[in-house]
Amino acid sequence: MNGKELFPIKIAMICTEMLTVPPIRGGAIQILIDGVTPYISKKHELTIYCITDPELSDYEVVNGVEYIRVPKENYIFNVAKELEAKSKNKEFYDVIHVFNRPRDLLIYKAAMPDSRFVLSLHNEMFREDKISFELGNLVIQAVDKIMSISEYIGKTITDRFPSAKGKVKAVYSGINLSNYKPVWDQYAQVIRKELRKKYGVEGKKVILFVGRLSKVKGPDVLIQAMKPVIQKFPDAVLVIVGSKWFSNDRMDEYGLGLRHLAETLGENKVIFTGFVPPSQIPSHYLIGDIFVCSSQWQEPLARVHYEAMGSGLPVITTNRGGNGEILNHLNNGILIEDYTNPDAFTEAILFLLSNEKEAKRIAKTGRAFVEANFGFEHVAERLENLYLSAWNKNES
Repeated sequence: MNGKELFPIKIAMICTEMLTVPPIRGGAIQILIDGVTPYISKKHELTIYCITDPELSDYEVVNGVEYIRVPKENYIFNVAKELEAKSKNKEFYDVIHVFNRPRDLLIYKAAMPDSRFVLSLHNEMFREDKISFELGNLVIQAVDKIMSISEYIGKTITDRFPSAKGKVKAVYSGINLSNYKPVWDQYAQVIRKELRKKYGVEGKKVILFVGRLSKVKGPDVLIQAMKPVIQKFPDAVLVIVGSKWFSNDRMDEYGLGLRHLAETLGENKVIFTGFVPPSQIPSHYLIGDIFVCSSQWQEPLARVHYEAMGSGLPVITTNRGGNGEILNHLNNGILIEDYTNPDAFTEAILFLLSNEKEAKRIAKTGRAFVEANFGFEHVAERLENLYLSAWNKNES
């Protein structure tokens, strides 16, 4: 790249219409934006567009970062109007990053045509049922770079749209390392003790699940897997952290089914915490001895893997979607191929419970792996390189 990149550039991040930033209501995309913001804004001018929230101002500047929050209703057009107003005032962004909304990018580009555009994909947004072939091609022509959250998601784009190959780059997410203390940390031990007391699991072997209570996440498979585990280790319990949806503790039919299934294991063998505010999620990992992601669908790459490894827990996950890209079997975790089979989870859990030394080694390897690659400082650097690459594309 040329010397131009030494200068700060003006960057806009356009969040989805689902949740706000900072992530006071949660959300993987919102957590990612908030996590990289301090690092990106240190070198560049940054504006973040997101939805309004009763707890936040519609407009504010915090630590040099401009937040423009618009109503969720007609969100795309509200953001486009803001971009058009800036264009009329001769204010332009060098790079506009559109999160997970390929269709909307064309509207934003029409509002500020001279900007370079980066699109990030956090799910399979280029599937046939999500976007037509014609519209998908228009988006790929219009965009300068495409960030995929995993190689798996990148492949779902290029398989259908080979013309995107030169533009797609995997940029893995990460965590705020200072928020995720490993269980062996002295400070973490105090929190661990308090939370284990709160949930009545002191002195227990805790298998931990963190995530939405939906069939695609597979908590029902995990509950079934616990029966032989409890037979061999009567002090083993399963703690399920999460609810049906962000900030929603309403029970649906599936959630009720999970509780009935849990009752078959005996009293207090499965503990449901219900909804846990996003700010308290890091501390809740400290309850566990083993973390299990029982995902049944093709995960783009669940951020719980970074969080659990960062917390110093040995991780068991399914080899679905992008999960296997950061989990190396028997090195920094255990990868399950037979993901619909509860017995496969039972076997992995029993292996770790019966081999404490091996479990500890896997946990330490996982924490070191995250420390070296997946702090938000690493994510921000990868993202900045992508922005500069988009900005300098005709001048390199």
